Amino acid sequence: MLSNNMELELNKQVNAELYSGYLYLSMASYFEDDDLPGFANWMRVQAQEELEHGMKIYDYIIRRGGSVKLDAIEGPQTEWDSPLAAFEHVLSHEQTVTGLINNLVDIAITEKDHATNNFLQWFVEEQVEEEENAMELVGKVKRAQNSVDLMYTLDSELASRVYTPPADKEN
Repeated sequence: MLSNNMELELNKQVNAELYSGYLYLSMASYFEDDDLPGFANWMRVQAQEELEHGMKIYDYIIRRGGSVKLDAIEGPQTEWDSPLAAFEHVLSHEQTVTGLINNLVDIAITEKDHATNNFLQWFVEEQVEEEENAMELVGKVKRAQNSVDLMYTLDSELASRVYTPPADKEN
């Protein structure tokens, strides 16, 4: 069973994950408008992943006897100065999410909630991957930003990303 505090904080994280999905859909729209469909595809896949993360926490709350309480999702930013600015926002956002996940782990440890701490370790590892991917893409976009050819080559690369649901639906 979850403590009231842990339930409240996990519900906040569901909202944060759904916001992340909303943010990445907004970025997808930005890239569609900028005639970069591969970039848009990457963001759409990212949005699907974030929605899956939110549902993973949603399901965990229920499994632990808690109640899911959904809040309004804040409207995300809709414009960026450049593709680089958008990917720098991705990196900054993922670093913020890492901080939120780390805070949840700290609460689980303080409350000696070993089950939730164990559950959250998947997210800790996922955030390492998310930040790594964002850093890599910031670097690629920086290198490509002054070359139309390189930008369209990168766009083609990002078009190949496909959403793959997690194999482990239990956690």
